[in-house]
Amino acid sequence: MTPTSRLVAIGLLLTFASAEAVALECPARSAQTDDVIASLNEARGCDAAMKVFEACQFGASGDVQFGELVEKKCEADFLDTAKMSRKRSYRRELGVCDRKYRNRSGTMYLSATAFCRAQAAQRYSREARRAAGAR
Repeated sequence: MTPTSRLVAIGLLLTFASAEAVALECPARSAQTDDVIASLNEARGCDAAMKVFEACQFGASGDVQFGELVEKKCEADFLDTAKMSRKRSYRRELGVCDRKYRNRSGTMYLSATAFCRAQAAQRYSREARRAAGAR
């Protein structure tokens, strides 16, 4: 591992190990994938699903399926009712996430991509819910 890649890896770990994420305890029955998936499915809404994802993350490729569940839960708040321009903007953001780490090797980059996509979906969900509340 080169010194630069070590710094990138440390930076990613620090990003994922924020004080809030460290303080959260995974609400799943166990750290087994099926139990985490069940907790994600039981989460009431986008923000709750994201909290489960943050608390139960593996920091590796297993996070991809967790992130996909969070994306779907968040998309339920805005994707069906969004205007085409908003949908294009959202898809463009997902593409940015997909390209951000595509030339990196290591499963932690798959996790980083999954978090990036889930966070984008969460932002759009929050904006849609805020706009709906303002009406």
